[in-house]
Amino acid sequence: MGRNTFRSIGAVIAGFAVITVLSTAADTVLENAGVLPEDTLPLVGDDLLLGGVLGYRAAFSLAGCYLAARLAPSRPMWHALALGVAGVVLSALGSVAMSDSQPVWFGVVLTLMALPVAWLGGKLYLATSHHGTKMTVT
Repeated sequence: MGRNTFRSIGAVIAGFAVITVLSTAADTVLENAGVLPEDTLPLVGDDLLLGGVLGYRAAFSLAGCYLAARLAPSRPMWHALALGVAGVVLSALGSVAMSDSQPVWFGVVLTLMALPVAWLGGKLYLATSHHGTKMTVT
């Protein structure tokens, strides 16, 4: 394997580490503060709270995918999307494993948002770097 291969792997791992560390830290802080129940999510009645959890996980995923694109030796969008694919797979597996401790819709939304958030992270990097053009919103 060449130097760029190791840099590519490192970029995706670094993005994954950011997502994992930030999500785990936020969950732990909220559990210790009594906002979230420990080791489980509310199954009913707290949709606003669960929406907030999805929000910060999306933000952390965006940051991780942006970082993966930034650290990529080439093809930054590909690296962000590779992390998004990993997010789809891991979120789907986690949703199945945690099906008794979280609402089904939560796992589905978490899984479905992985690729769009990854694309947005890559697009954000491209829009703010010399690799791409300005991002336009239509």
